[in-house]
Amino acid sequence: MIKKFINCYLSIVSLLASVLLLSNCSSSIINRTQSDVNSQSGEARYQLSIVFTGDVLLDRGVRPYAERTGVQSLFAGVDSVFRQADAVVINMECPLTDIVTPVNKRYIFRADTRWAKDLQAVGITHAALANNHTNDQGRQGLLSTYNHLKEVGIEPLGFGYTKNERLQPVIIRKNGVEVALFNSVTVPLENWYDLDDRPGICQANAGILADAIKAYRSSHSRAKIIAVLHWGAEFQTTPTMQQRIDAQTLIAAGADAIIGHHPHVIQPLRYIDGKPVFFSLGNFVFDQTPPIANQAVMAQLTFQGDSLIATPIPVQIKQCKPVLK
Repeated sequence: MIKKFINCYLSIVSLLASVLLLSNCSSSIINRTQSDVNSQSGEARYQLSIVFTGDVLLDRGVRPYAERTGVQSLFAGVDSVFRQADAVVINMECPLTDIVTPVNKRYIFRADTRWAKDLQAVGITHAALANNHTNDQGRQGLLSTYNHLKEVGIEPLGFGYTKNERLQPVIIRKNGVEVALFNSVTVPLENWYDLDDRPGICQANAGILADAIKAYRSSHSRAKIIAVLHWGAEFQTTPTMQQRIDAQTLIAAGADAIIGHHPHVIQPLRYIDGKPVFFSLGNFVFDQTPPIANQAVMAQLTFQGDSLIATPIPVQIKQCKPVLK
């Protein structure tokens, strides 16, 4: 009888030990799973990388290359950079439309709508429209450009039917980071009127843009704000006094970085209150022949939590095509 009691007691103890062991193992598995999730949601979770380029022209001297070897081939030399970025923002230096209604101006461009899907295929996600050439084929050509970009999944910047719409930023959200992109052209436009009830591009000066940035900042305190500007003087390697004043104004208003183009040449990267200002990235896909116009940079902005790392990526333009140096 005693022997049976001892055997029964030992069996119960063994069962309890097994239950405790299983419980400890399950707890260990749960804790390890949580640890894995936390490690995955650490640095990588709060990182966002955006690449910005200068002027992309798909007409004039670039057109023969686009027609002979395809638009995608124009970007083959920078494909590795595009593919590693979460977003790629180009300055669209021509309308993308089959509408031929040219504005009376000196230089008039037009790219074929069939090339929109090629731009998307190479990794371009956003296109700045606030410049002095997307209006080359009039308002219907501009609207057509907007629509064809949207159809292939490329988000246009700086477009709207009213001045207020044009001032609204385009938002990029990923990995817990929110970035607001404002886009405006501050250089004069030939034979173009900024009408409030027709398709148009943002022509806000620095003061108006600063007010829009302040308003956005007041309700989005953790967002990063980027001003993408078409400004400055052509073929000048140093920023004008007005560019410098405008940069100070926009940074003071709450911009975290400024990306500039229009001069067709590189202007320096400077920091204002610790915020990067790329005064001009230069050309990108372009046909100009002066050697100085064939040196350019891409601007890579990497957001890591509250920090921002600005990296210039030098390129050389060969036969209208950007190639990494």
